[in-house]
Amino acid sequence: MPAEIYLGLISGTSRDGVEAVLAWPEGPLGWEVIAHRRHPYPAAIAERLGEIIVAEQGRLQDLGQLDASVGEVFADAALGLLDQAGLTPDAVRAIGSHGQTLYHAPLASPAFTWQIGDPFRIAERTGIDTVALFRQRDMAAGGEGAPLACALHAACFAAPDISRAVVNIGGISNITWLRPGQPVSGYDCGPGNTLMDAWIRELTGRPFDANGDWAAQGTVRYGLLDALRADPFLALEPPKTTGPEYFSLGWLEDRLATIGDIGQDVDVQATLTEFTAGIIADAVLRERRTGEPCEVLVCGGGVHNLELMRRLRERLGDIPVAETGSLGLPAEQVEAAAFAWLARQTIADRAGNIPDVTGATGPRILGCVIPGAVPGS
Repeated sequence: MPAEIYLGLISGTSRDGVEAVLAWPEGPLGWEVIAHRRHPYPAAIAERLGEIIVAEQGRLQDLGQLDASVGEVFADAALGLLDQAGLTPDAVRAIGSHGQTLYHAPLASPAFTWQIGDPFRIAERTGIDTVALFRQRDMAAGGEGAPLACALHAACFAAPDISRAVVNIGGISNITWLRPGQPVSGYDCGPGNTLMDAWIRELTGRPFDANGDWAAQGTVRYGLLDALRADPFLALEPPKTTGPEYFSLGWLEDRLATIGDIGQDVDVQATLTEFTAGIIADAVLRERRTGEPCEVLVCGGGVHNLELMRRLRERLGDIPVAETGSLGLPAEQVEAAAFAWLARQTIADRAGNIPDVTGATGPRILGCVIPGAVPGS
């Protein structure tokens, strides 16, 4: 009997579109992507998402319509991927949809997290059982609700003879430590692409700094770098998570206002790139044990920022740095593959969180299952 296929959907904190994968429990890693599609948001939806997330508020009608619209885009991404792969919906056991995060507040009282992308529309249009709202159960159990991809990292990338730090660089960066015979640990490091993207978008209208070419032309301003690195989040002990609602353009502008000489606009971009590389490197070096054989695997959109990767390698010195694709799971597919994997966990009544990572009081079956079938079908 062929292995069951699962479909994973996610739009990350960069808000640049939906990553969709089809995956199954095969291949050398035990979880293999057999098809991938990047489905961009329509310009009007991307713009509205940016406005609401930056403003941190919106009319109830606008929020409701955006939830429905994003759900339709997610359904389009799923159906487009099936068509691309030459499969029909009945070939897929379930969809795991993370949705689009609007706001993540693990330190609020009560803590909450909010992802949109109406999963009922995904189930209705695809006819496939859809698992969604993954973060909420972990948070209800006292956890941070994230990072959740650490479980897949552990399943696919743990090695018996070497420690690995798996670093995801999306809008936010996070790290998963995999040590032979030891519990999995992980947390959000801080900004990934979010500040770099916000600054270049504000100054030039471009959505991101392709290859890091703009940053490579600038000079790091160390007074500004020190101000960025002084943020208290960076000194918190895990478990900890954050998002672009915290590390926002407004956050950056507040710190720029305190520095007398920030140089040219391009110097700010260079400094933001150094800041991101530095906090990731700090997370690796702080926890690397003396004499411990160690390597770093990087996934997420940040791997395409060549200047960021150059600075990260420079900061890590003799620690080898590679992309997850070198082991068989391409960097841009890992997060969506994680939610396909989490959907499988939920369908099988198995826990999807790692309490040592999120801080939850114990393992939990994550999400809710929305049947794709209709009565009488």
